[in-house]
Amino acid sequence: MFKTIIFATDGSATADRVLLYTEHVARVEEAQVVVVHAYELPQTYEWAEGYDGLKAQFRVVAEEVAEDAVSELERGGVQAIAVVRQGPAPQAILDAARVHKADLIVMGSRVRGRENVAEMLLGSVSAYVLRYAPCPVLAVP
Repeated sequence: MFKTIIFATDGSATADRVLLYTEHVARVEEAQVVVVHAYELPQTYEWAEGYDGLKAQFRVVAEEVAEDAVSELERGGVQAIAVVRQGPAPQAILDAARVHKADLIVMGSRVRGRENVAEMLLGSVSAYVLRYAPCPVLAVP
């Protein structure tokens, strides 16, 4: 039923727990996992001389987060690839789901903003992805 699963990670301890759900579903379904990690650059320091170095460091750390998840999945016998995007997380997740023709998105949920009930219960990224996803979404608390 699920051949391609998007696993959205922010590199947190919560995301590590969600990775276990993703690995289990992927093994049962014999699915490939696309690990998606998005990051945003601080624009406060754009004027600073070392900003290009900061941008490079952000990219390196982001790639490490995604590759760590890929390695963990592969140790569990799951085929996985990493996708790292600069920009807002919801858009990166939805773009990856469309590009890779995902059958399922697995992500964590957490409270960040309190603009509406959905965001209060799920977090703004989860609420946005649930609203606009082209496939089912498993939001793990």
